[in-house]
Amino acid sequence: MSTTDNSCLISHHSIAPARVIRGSGAWLDALPRIRELGFRPLLLGRSPATQPLRDALKANLVSAGLEVTPTCLNHDCCEEDLRRLEAEFTLHRSDSVIAAGGGKVLDAGKLLADRLDLPCITVPLSASTCAGWTALSNLYSPEGAFLGDQALKRCPDLLVFDHDLLRQAPPRTLASGIADALAKWYEASVSSGASHDGLIQQAVQMARVLRDQLLIDSVDAMQSPGGDAWVRVIEACGLTAGLIGGLGGARCRTVAAHAVHNGLTQLQACHGSLHGEKVGFGVLVQLRLEERLGGNRLAEQAHRQLLPLLSQLGLPVSLDDLGLSNASLSELQQVCEFACREGSDLHHLPFSVTPGALLEALVGAAEPSVRRP
Repeated sequence: MSTTDNSCLISHHSIAPARVIRGSGAWLDALPRIRELGFRPLLLGRSPATQPLRDALKANLVSAGLEVTPTCLNHDCCEEDLRRLEAEFTLHRSDSVIAAGGGKVLDAGKLLADRLDLPCITVPLSASTCAGWTALSNLYSPEGAFLGDQALKRCPDLLVFDHDLLRQAPPRTLASGIADALAKWYEASVSSGASHDGLIQQAVQMARVLRDQLLIDSVDAMQSPGGDAWVRVIEACGLTAGLIGGLGGARCRTVAAHAVHNGLTQLQACHGSLHGEKVGFGVLVQLRLEERLGGNRLAEQAHRQLLPLLSQLGLPVSLDDLGLSNASLSELQQVCEFACREGSDLHHLPFSVTPGALLEALVGAAEPSVRRP
Protein backbone atom coordinates (compact mmCIF):
# COMPACT_ATOMS: atom_id res chain seq x y z
CA MET A 1 0.00 0.00 0.00
CA SER A 2 1.31 3.45 -0.89
CA THR A 3 2.52 5.52 2.06
CA THR A 4 0.71 8.53 0.56
CA ASP A 5 -2.66 6.80 0.84
CA ASN A 6 -4.91 8.72 3.22
CA SER A 7 -5.76 5.49 5.06
CA CYS A 8 -2.14 5.35 6.27
CA LEU A 9 -2.03 8.85 7.71
CA ILE A 10 -2.66 9.69 11.34
CA SER A 11 -4.62 12.86 11.96
CA HIS A 12 -5.80 14.47 15.18
CA HIS A 13 -9.16 16.25 15.36
CA SER A 14 -10.59 18.49 18.06
CA ILE A 15 -14.06 18.32 16.62
CA ALA A 16 -16.44 19.81 19.15
CA PRO A 17 -16.93 21.04 22.72
CA ALA A 18 -17.44 18.25 25.22
CA ARG A 19 -20.96 19.55 25.77
CA VAL A 20 -23.14 22.11 24.00
CA ILE A 21 -26.23 23.57 25.66
CA ARG A 22 -28.27 25.65 23.22
CA GLY A 23 -31.60 27.41 23.10
CA SER A 24 -33.60 29.98 25.02
CA GLY A 25 -32.68 29.80 28.71
CA ALA A 26 -29.56 27.71 28.07
CA TRP A 27 -27.48 29.74 30.54
CA LEU A 28 -29.59 28.93 33.58
CA ASP A 29 -29.87 25.32 32.46
CA ALA A 30 -26.05 25.17 32.28
CA LEU A 31 -25.36 26.30 35.87
CA PRO A 32 -25.24 22.78 37.36
CA ARG A 33 -22.79 21.69 34.67
CA ILE A 34 -20.63 24.79 35.29
CA ARG A 35 -20.49 23.85 38.98
CA GLU A 36 -19.21 20.42 38.01
CA LEU A 37 -16.29 22.06 36.19
CA GLY A 38 -15.18 24.45 38.95
CA PHE A 39 -16.20 26.41 42.04
CA ARG A 40 -13.99 29.50 41.56
CA PRO A 41 -14.32 30.57 37.92
CA LEU A 42 -12.64 33.56 36.37
CA LEU A 43 -15.37 35.39 34.41
CA LEU A 44 -13.74 37.09 31.43
CA GLY A 45 -15.32 39.82 29.32
CA ARG A 46 -14.41 43.01 27.56
CA SER A 47 -17.01 45.32 26.05
CA PRO A 48 -18.65 47.95 28.29
CA ALA A 49 -21.81 47.36 26.25
CA THR A 50 -22.07 43.79 27.58
CA GLN A 51 -21.18 44.66 31.18
CA PRO A 52 -24.84 44.50 32.34
CA LEU A 53 -25.15 41.01 30.83
CA ARG A 54 -21.96 39.87 32.55
CA ASP A 55 -23.17 41.34 35.83
CA ALA A 56 -26.31 39.23 35.50
CA LEU A 57 -24.24 36.13 34.69
CA LYS A 58 -22.09 36.75 37.76
CA ALA A 59 -25.20 37.09 39.96
CA ASN A 60 -26.51 33.77 38.66
CA LEU A 61 -23.18 32.08 39.35
CA VAL A 62 -23.00 33.47 42.88
CA SER A 63 -26.58 32.31 43.51
CA ALA A 64 -25.47 28.86 42.39
CA GLY A 65 -22.81 28.85 45.12
CA LEU A 66 -19.77 29.77 43.04
CA GLU A 67 -16.99 32.19 43.98
CA VAL A 68 -16.58 34.38 40.89
CA THR A 69 -13.72 36.68 39.92
CA PRO A 70 -14.77 39.05 37.12
CA THR A 71 -12.07 40.54 34.90
CA CYS A 72 -11.72 42.14 31.46
CA LEU A 73 -9.44 42.15 28.48
CA ASN A 74 -7.69 45.47 27.94
CA HIS A 75 -6.90 44.72 24.32
CA ASP A 76 -7.61 42.00 21.78
CA CYS A 77 -6.37 38.49 22.51
CA CYS A 78 -2.71 39.38 23.06
CA GLU A 79 0.23 38.12 25.10
CA GLU A 80 0.29 41.18 27.36
CA ASP A 81 -3.29 40.58 28.46
CA LEU A 82 -2.77 36.84 28.79
CA ARG A 83 0.19 37.29 31.13
CA ARG A 84 -1.86 39.66 33.29
CA LEU A 85 -4.79 37.24 33.34
CA GLU A 86 -2.54 34.35 34.36
CA ALA A 87 -1.37 36.43 37.32
CA GLU A 88 -4.97 37.22 38.30
CA PHE A 89 -5.88 33.57 37.96
CA THR A 90 -3.13 32.58 40.39
CA LEU A 91 -3.91 35.42 42.82
CA HIS A 92 -7.56 34.45 43.14
CA ARG A 93 -6.90 30.68 43.05
CA SER A 94 -9.38 30.31 40.21
CA ASP A 95 -10.07 26.82 38.91
CA SER A 96 -11.85 27.41 35.60
CA VAL A 97 -12.42 30.07 32.94
CA ILE A 98 -15.78 31.38 31.75
CA ALA A 99 -15.35 33.57 28.66
CA ALA A 100 -18.45 35.65 27.88
CA GLY A 101 -18.34 37.96 24.88
CA GLY A 102 -17.32 38.14 21.25
CA GLY A 103 -14.60 36.33 19.35
CA LYS A 104 -11.57 38.05 20.93
CA VAL A 105 -12.84 37.35 24.47
CA LEU A 106 -13.66 33.73 23.61
CA ASP A 107 -10.24 33.23 22.02
CA ALA A 108 -8.46 34.72 25.04
CA GLY A 109 -10.47 32.60 27.48
CA LYS A 110 -9.77 29.42 25.55
CA LEU A 111 -6.07 30.15 25.27
CA LEU A 112 -5.77 31.03 28.95
CA ALA A 113 -7.53 27.80 29.99
CA ASP A 114 -5.40 25.81 27.54
CA ARG A 115 -2.16 27.14 28.98
CA LEU A 116 -3.29 26.51 32.54
CA ASP A 117 -4.78 23.12 31.61
CA LEU A 118 -8.07 23.94 33.32
CA PRO A 119 -11.75 23.74 32.25
CA CYS A 120 -13.07 26.32 29.79
CA ILE A 121 -16.67 27.46 29.39
CA THR A 122 -17.54 29.71 26.44
CA VAL A 123 -20.64 31.90 26.46
CA PRO A 124 -21.00 33.80 23.17
CA LEU A 125 -22.81 37.12 23.55
CA SER A 126 -23.13 37.50 19.78
CA ALA A 127 -23.15 35.19 16.77
CA SER A 128 -20.30 37.10 15.14
CA THR A 129 -17.92 34.11 14.93
CA CYS A 130 -17.65 30.40 15.74
CA ALA A 131 -14.91 31.10 18.31
CA GLY A 132 -17.05 29.65 21.09
CA TRP A 133 -16.75 26.22 19.44
CA THR A 134 -13.23 25.80 18.13
CA ALA A 135 -9.88 24.59 19.45
CA LEU A 136 -8.12 27.57 17.91
CA SER A 137 -7.25 31.09 19.09
CA ASN A 138 -6.03 34.09 17.12
CA LEU A 139 -3.29 36.22 18.64
CA TYR A 140 -3.01 39.96 18.07
CA SER A 141 -0.68 42.76 19.08
CA PRO A 142 -1.92 45.20 21.75
CA GLU A 143 -2.67 47.57 18.87
CA GLY A 144 -4.96 44.99 17.21
CA ALA A 145 -2.73 43.70 14.42
CA PHE A 146 -3.04 39.98 13.66
CA LEU A 147 0.09 38.00 14.56
CA GLY A 148 -0.90 34.36 14.10
CA ASP A 149 -3.15 31.58 15.30
CA GLN A 150 -2.56 28.89 17.88
CA ALA A 151 -4.06 25.42 17.95
CA LEU A 152 -5.34 24.35 21.36
CA LYS A 153 -5.31 20.93 22.99
CA ARG A 154 -9.09 20.62 22.87
CA CYS A 155 -12.33 22.43 22.25
CA PRO A 156 -14.08 24.07 25.22
CA ASP A 157 -15.42 21.79 27.93
CA LEU A 158 -18.79 23.54 27.70
CA LEU A 159 -20.37 25.88 25.16
CA VAL A 160 -23.47 27.72 26.36
CA PHE A 161 -25.32 29.09 23.33
CA ASP A 162 -28.21 30.99 24.88
CA HIS A 163 -30.58 32.51 22.33
CA ASP A 164 -31.84 35.05 24.87
CA LEU A 165 -28.33 36.44 25.34
CA LEU A 166 -27.61 36.44 21.62
CA ARG A 167 -30.82 38.31 20.82
CA GLN A 168 -29.48 41.31 22.72
CA ALA A 169 -26.42 41.69 20.46
CA PRO A 170 -26.32 44.55 17.91
CA PRO A 171 -27.56 43.48 14.42
CA ARG A 172 -24.18 44.43 12.99
CA THR A 173 -22.55 41.54 14.85
CA LEU A 174 -24.89 39.01 13.24
CA ALA A 175 -24.22 40.40 9.77
CA SER A 176 -20.52 40.03 10.52
CA GLY A 177 -21.07 36.43 11.64
CA ILE A 178 -22.94 35.67 8.42
CA ALA A 179 -19.99 36.89 6.35
CA ASP A 180 -17.52 34.87 8.42
CA ALA A 181 -19.65 31.71 8.11
CA LEU A 182 -20.19 32.16 4.37
CA ALA A 183 -16.43 32.14 3.96
CA LYS A 184 -16.36 28.50 5.10
CA TRP A 185 -17.55 27.32 1.69
CA TYR A 186 -15.50 29.69 -0.44
CA GLU A 187 -12.32 28.83 1.47
CA ALA A 188 -12.85 25.16 2.36
CA SER A 189 -13.77 24.23 -1.21
CA VAL A 190 -10.40 25.63 -2.31
CA SER A 191 -8.15 24.62 0.60
CA SER A 192 -9.34 21.00 0.53
CA GLY A 193 -7.95 20.65 -2.98
CA ALA A 194 -8.55 17.22 -4.48
CA SER A 195 -8.43 15.48 -1.12
CA HIS A 196 -9.58 11.87 -1.09
CA ASP A 197 -10.11 12.00 2.69
CA GLY A 198 -13.78 11.22 3.27
CA LEU A 199 -14.01 13.33 6.41
CA ILE A 200 -12.64 16.38 4.58
CA GLN A 201 -15.00 15.79 1.66
CA GLN A 202 -17.95 15.60 4.03
CA ALA A 203 -16.88 18.77 5.84
CA VAL A 204 -16.67 20.62 2.53
CA GLN A 205 -20.18 19.50 1.61
CA MET A 206 -21.39 20.70 5.01
CA ALA A 207 -19.87 24.07 4.16
CA ARG A 208 -21.83 24.11 0.89
CA VAL A 209 -25.09 23.38 2.74
CA LEU A 210 -24.20 26.08 5.28
CA ARG A 211 -23.69 28.59 2.48
CA ASP A 212 -27.02 27.69 0.87
CA GLN A 213 -28.87 28.09 4.15
CA LEU A 214 -27.30 31.49 4.76
CA LEU A 215 -28.10 32.65 1.23
CA ILE A 216 -31.74 31.72 1.86
CA ASP A 217 -32.21 32.85 5.47
CA SER A 218 -29.84 35.75 6.14
CA VAL A 219 -32.05 38.65 5.10
CA ASP A 220 -35.07 37.26 6.98
CA ALA A 221 -32.90 36.64 10.04
CA MET A 222 -31.72 40.24 10.09
CA GLN A 223 -35.25 41.55 9.70
CA SER A 224 -36.88 39.30 12.32
CA PRO A 225 -34.64 38.73 15.37
CA GLY A 226 -35.87 35.77 17.36
CA GLY A 227 -37.74 34.22 14.43
CA ASP A 228 -37.17 30.80 12.92
CA ALA A 229 -34.76 32.08 10.26
CA TRP A 230 -32.84 34.00 12.93
CA VAL A 231 -32.40 30.86 15.03
CA ARG A 232 -31.16 28.88 12.02
CA VAL A 233 -28.71 31.63 11.12
CA ILE A 234 -27.22 32.23 14.57
CA GLU A 235 -26.67 28.50 15.01
CA ALA A 236 -25.16 28.24 11.54
CA CYS A 237 -22.72 31.04 12.38
CA GLY A 238 -21.89 30.06 15.95
CA LEU A 239 -22.13 26.26 15.85
CA THR A 240 -22.13 24.66 12.40
CA ALA A 241 -19.26 26.79 11.12
CA GLY A 242 -17.14 25.56 14.03
CA LEU A 243 -18.10 21.94 13.44
CA ILE A 244 -16.94 22.18 9.83
CA GLY A 245 -13.51 23.36 10.92
CA GLY A 246 -13.33 20.64 13.56
CA LEU A 247 -14.19 17.85 11.14
CA GLY A 248 -12.10 19.07 8.24
CA GLY A 249 -9.19 20.42 10.26
CA ALA A 250 -6.72 22.83 8.72
CA ARG A 251 -7.67 21.67 5.22
CA CYS A 252 -11.16 23.15 5.68
CA ARG A 253 -10.32 26.49 7.16
CA THR A 254 -8.78 29.61 5.75
CA VAL A 255 -7.47 30.75 2.39
CA ALA A 256 -7.36 34.22 0.85
CA ALA A 257 -10.42 35.67 2.60
CA HIS A 258 -8.86 35.32 6.04
CA ALA A 259 -5.42 36.27 4.71
CA VAL A 260 -6.93 39.56 3.52
CA HIS A 261 -8.48 40.02 6.97
CA ASN A 262 -5.08 39.44 8.56
CA GLY A 263 -3.50 42.00 6.28
CA LEU A 264 -6.18 44.60 6.91
CA THR A 265 -5.68 44.37 10.67
CA GLN A 266 -2.21 45.83 10.17
CA LEU A 267 -3.84 49.21 9.48
CA GLN A 268 -5.20 51.25 12.38
CA ALA A 269 -7.96 52.62 10.14
CA CYS A 270 -9.47 49.13 9.87
CA HIS A 271 -9.68 48.42 13.59
CA GLY A 272 -13.22 49.73 13.73
CA SER A 273 -14.37 46.97 11.37
CA LEU A 274 -15.44 43.64 12.84
CA HIS A 275 -13.65 40.36 12.08
CA GLY A 276 -16.40 39.03 9.79
CA GLU A 277 -16.72 42.34 7.99
CA LYS A 278 -13.11 42.12 6.92
CA VAL A 279 -13.45 38.41 6.09
CA GLY A 280 -16.56 39.03 3.94
CA PHE A 281 -14.66 41.63 1.97
CA GLY A 282 -11.83 39.12 1.73
CA VAL A 283 -14.20 36.59 0.12
CA LEU A 284 -14.92 39.09 -2.66
CA VAL A 285 -11.18 39.62 -3.09
CA GLN A 286 -10.55 35.86 -3.22
CA LEU A 287 -13.23 35.42 -5.87
CA ARG A 288 -11.60 38.20 -7.91
CA LEU A 289 -8.26 36.38 -7.69
CA GLU A 290 -9.84 33.08 -8.72
CA GLU A 291 -11.55 34.77 -11.63
CA ARG A 292 -8.61 36.80 -12.93
CA LEU A 293 -5.65 34.57 -12.12
CA GLY A 294 -7.29 31.16 -12.01
CA GLY A 295 -9.72 31.59 -14.91
CA ASN A 296 -12.53 30.24 -12.74
CA ARG A 297 -15.90 31.01 -14.34
CA LEU A 298 -17.69 29.76 -11.22
CA ALA A 299 -15.89 32.45 -9.25
CA GLU A 300 -17.44 35.08 -11.52
CA GLN A 301 -20.90 33.68 -10.85
CA ALA A 302 -20.25 33.50 -7.10
CA HIS A 303 -19.10 37.12 -7.05
CA ARG A 304 -22.25 38.26 -8.86
CA GLN A 305 -24.36 36.30 -6.35
CA LEU A 306 -22.55 37.39 -3.21
CA LEU A 307 -21.91 41.09 -3.83
CA PRO A 308 -25.57 42.23 -3.63
CA LEU A 309 -26.26 40.07 -0.56
CA LEU A 310 -23.34 41.52 1.38
CA SER A 311 -24.45 45.01 0.39
CA GLN A 312 -28.03 44.28 1.48
CA LEU A 313 -26.76 43.10 4.86
CA GLY A 314 -24.87 46.37 5.30
CA LEU A 315 -21.47 44.69 5.07
CA PRO A 316 -18.42 46.42 3.56
CA VAL A 317 -17.74 45.50 -0.05
CA SER A 318 -15.05 48.06 -0.89
CA LEU A 319 -12.00 49.72 0.62
CA ASP A 320 -14.08 52.85 1.11
CA ASP A 321 -16.61 50.89 3.17
CA LEU A 322 -13.76 49.70 5.39
CA GLY A 323 -12.70 53.29 6.12
CA LEU A 324 -9.74 53.15 3.73
CA SER A 325 -10.84 55.81 1.25
CA ASN A 326 -7.81 57.90 2.25
CA ALA A 327 -5.38 55.02 2.59
CA SER A 328 -2.05 55.64 0.91
CA LEU A 329 -0.58 53.31 -1.67
CA SER A 330 2.13 52.31 0.80
CA GLU A 331 -0.51 51.35 3.39
CA LEU A 332 -2.37 49.17 0.89
CA GLN A 333 0.93 47.61 -0.14
CA GLN A 334 1.56 46.84 3.54
CA VAL A 335 -1.76 44.96 3.63
CA CYS A 336 -0.84 42.96 0.55
CA GLU A 337 2.71 42.20 1.67
CA PHE A 338 1.42 40.83 4.97
CA ALA A 339 -1.32 38.78 3.29
CA CYS A 340 1.23 37.32 0.86
CA ARG A 341 3.98 36.66 3.40
CA GLU A 342 5.59 33.23 3.58
CA GLY A 343 3.30 30.72 5.28
CA SER A 344 0.17 32.79 4.68
CA ASP A 345 -3.09 30.93 4.13
CA LEU A 346 -3.43 32.82 0.86
CA HIS A 347 -0.97 30.35 -0.65
CA HIS A 348 -3.58 27.59 -0.38
CA LEU A 349 -4.92 29.00 -3.64
CA PRO A 350 -4.02 26.70 -6.57
CA PHE A 351 -2.06 29.50 -8.27
CA SER A 352 0.55 32.01 -7.18
CA VAL A 353 -0.45 35.50 -6.09
CA THR A 354 1.89 38.47 -5.93
CA PRO A 355 1.29 41.51 -3.72
CA GLY A 356 0.67 43.51 -6.89
CA ALA A 357 -2.04 41.14 -8.10
CA LEU A 358 -3.63 41.17 -4.65
CA LEU A 359 -3.63 44.97 -4.63
CA GLU A 360 -5.51 44.97 -7.94
CA ALA A 361 -8.09 42.58 -6.50
CA LEU A 362 -8.46 44.68 -3.34
CA VAL A 363 -9.19 47.81 -5.35
CA GLY A 364 -11.57 46.00 -7.70
CA ALA A 365 -13.41 43.85 -5.15
CA ALA A 366 -16.70 45.76 -5.50
CA GLU A 367 -16.69 46.03 -9.29
CA PRO A 368 -19.48 44.01 -10.97
CA SER A 369 -18.20 40.87 -12.67
CA VAL A 370 -18.10 41.10 -16.44
CA ARG A 371 -19.34 38.07 -18.29
CA ARG A 372 -16.75 36.67 -20.63
CA PRO A 373 -17.66 35.28 -24.02
